[in-house]
Amino acid sequence: MTSASAALPQQPGRTKAFLRLVMIEHSVFALPFAYIAALTAMFTLDENIHWGRLLLVTVCMVGLRTFAMAVNRIIDREIDARNPRTAQRELVTGAMSVKHAWTGALIALAVFLGSAALLNPLCLALAPVAVIPMVVYPYGKRFTNFPQAILGIAQAMGPIGGWLAITGEWSWDAVILGLAVGIWIGGFDLIYACQDVDTDRETGVMSVPARFGIPAAIWGARACHAVTTALLVWYAVATDAGAFFWLGLLIVGGAFVYEHTIVRPHDLSRLNRAFFSTNGFIGISLFVCALIDLLVRGLTV
Repeated sequence: MTSASAALPQQPGRTKAFLRLVMIEHSVFALPFAYIAALTAMFTLDENIHWGRLLLVTVCMVGLRTFAMAVNRIIDREIDARNPRTAQRELVTGAMSVKHAWTGALIALAVFLGSAALLNPLCLALAPVAVIPMVVYPYGKRFTNFPQAILGIAQAMGPIGGWLAITGEWSWDAVILGLAVGIWIGGFDLIYACQDVDTDRETGVMSVPARFGIPAAIWGARACHAVTTALLVWYAVATDAGAFFWLGLLIVGGAFVYEHTIVRPHDLSRLNRAFFSTNGFIGISLFVCALIDLLVRGLTV
């Protein structure tokens, strides 16, 4: 090996590059709420945890999210190349080829459809419905100032699917939780989009911050999270949740207040803390409280 070749940076393997491309660790945002729905459905069904179905729910969620993120990165690669914040993404730098990204996306889609088929016929029948907003979302910023609304619809599928996976039947309780999740994620994506406002305006990318300004986006996020809190309260009442779930809601409410205290229209310096740390904490803490609540109320491991 020559000194020149030794000085070249090592390219990650294809699998590692793909996992970085889809930010696999961000599954933490959606998985806890799918688990809450699935475990509540199990409690309603027979008060027993069905580990096989819970595993399939996990595979479904990760498979669909992986497909969605890969497609998002593929469709947005030219936009990403024009944005300094995203110019180091794998499809822009060449660490991952479009062909290999599509291969990974299609494998993830096959995993999602296969696990849905193993759950029950209704899950398989509705699986294509869940895929549609995942593909539409990356195009949203090209035709609407409200792409976060499409993202919210996509994310709302998780809890609804988690409940369907267990019972094979439609549940309006799961819809309430799904709406809470969708509006929550749409809200914090409004905050996240604020860091790209100048680039979005220059490149013609459409978003709430680019069209209406950062203050409007921050206030929109606050409104979304107020609605999220109200929907979570509604879900707690609808499912006769116990004290530990209500404790979780207090924690979530406190986290929302903290998030909107550290991110202000004229101070985005702690945006990443609000987006990654706080929202990850919200999902995990509510799941832990919901699980304890169900176990206390009689859910059998």
